[in-house]
Amino acid sequence: MKIALMMENSQAAKNPVILNELQSVATPLGHDVFNVGMSDEHDHHLTYIHLGIMASLLLNSRAIDFVVAGCGTGQGALMSLNIHPGVVCGYCLEPSDAFLFNQINNGNALSLAFAKGFGWGAELNVRYIFEKAFSGERGQGYPIERAEPQKCNAAILNQVKAAIVKENYLDTLRAMDQSLVKTAVSGERFQACFFEHCQDVEIAEYVRSLLN
Repeated sequence: MKIALMMENSQAAKNPVILNELQSVATPLGHDVFNVGMSDEHDHHLTYIHLGIMASLLLNSRAIDFVVAGCGTGQGALMSLNIHPGVVCGYCLEPSDAFLFNQINNGNALSLAFAKGFGWGAELNVRYIFEKAFSGERGQGYPIERAEPQKCNAAILNQVKAAIVKENYLDTLRAMDQSLVKTAVSGERFQACFFEHCQDVEIAEYVRSLLN
């Protein structure tokens, strides 16, 4: 699995800590981690709005399989990511959230709170969250007696979202303020990850048109 970590301006200083915990869990499991957001407070400026655009590009182009995002409370990033087609983001404050999202909702992104409740031992909580998010088989349902309806409901929810967002994916991006999208794709590490692993030619051409 290819996992993208993206952090915005308010919590950028914590990126080395979060990246270290993610890599310590994901790498031994055979997953690749790409740090595509802000790496410190002096990196190019991103808000949680940009994170949603970045996540949608990476997931819809199949450059990335899973996104770890967040902000101070995690709420802004959650809403920003879930606006976009093809993104199913869960809200995660503790390891049980990650486990239940993994098993019941089986989405492709998590939003964490990197300020609220981020105190003593916070790096341990983050590590345990990642362990539950990326270990074991996904989408098995929980509790076991509710496994089948849980799997069914997760699929139905994805179908409902696809029906509501009827526009072509690129049309949704073009309908936005293009300066927002351009800022979202301006990071060197984002571009390296996106262009190396993007599997959709049209999406890649659109991003290149913004950068040229």
